[in-house]
Amino acid sequence: MGELAARLPSESTQQAVGYPALFLLVALGALVPVVPTGAIVSSAAVVAFHQTLPFALLVVFALAAGAALLGDVTLYWLGQRGVRSRNGSRRLAKLRERAAPDRLEHARARLRTHRVSVLVLSRLVPAGRIPVMLACLLDGMPLRRFLRGDIPACLAWAATYQLIGVLGGSLFARPWQGVLAAVALTVLVAAVPAAWRRVRGRPSEDGRSADR
Repeated sequence: MGELAARLPSESTQQAVGYPALFLLVALGALVPVVPTGAIVSSAAVVAFHQTLPFALLVVFALAAGAALLGDVTLYWLGQRGVRSRNGSRRLAKLRERAAPDRLEHARARLRTHRVSVLVLSRLVPAGRIPVMLACLLDGMPLRRFLRGDIPACLAWAATYQLIGVLGGSLFARPWQGVLAAVALTVLVAAVPAAWRRVRGRPSEDGRSADR
């Protein structure tokens, strides 16, 4: 055990590598939806929970929220360029492809009455961020106003997934076990809303087919 502990990188080395990686992956995940940013934040929180260095969890929270905000602002800025362009842009077209028409219309309707709360919830609901962001773009929301709503959204998002990581880390003595538990819980959180939407959509689809 002593030799194994000596071979493992120190906590300071882990942080020197892990913190920049966390920031880059979360910022990239805000631009490219393939990157599972929630699972990344939860896993980083598990590792920080088991470390002895002070303020490790606070640093993970700050980096995750800041990276998410940077990614959102960059994506929104690119979308604004597409809206202002006469011929649009590839980024705006990709945003439209990632937002179902019915969810986009629902987001635009709710955005007119609950601006900040809709932005916050869009970050917490899986696959809810892009339709709301696109609704903000199409309604001509300035970047400064979007930023005022996106700051609390990113803070709430980072706190939520860090809490998932802390829960996973507190249940197991070894960090890798907590990481597996946190990733599984993150996947479950993301899968439940999608499954619920499919279940809700089946009766209406059957009803329409029966009417025909």
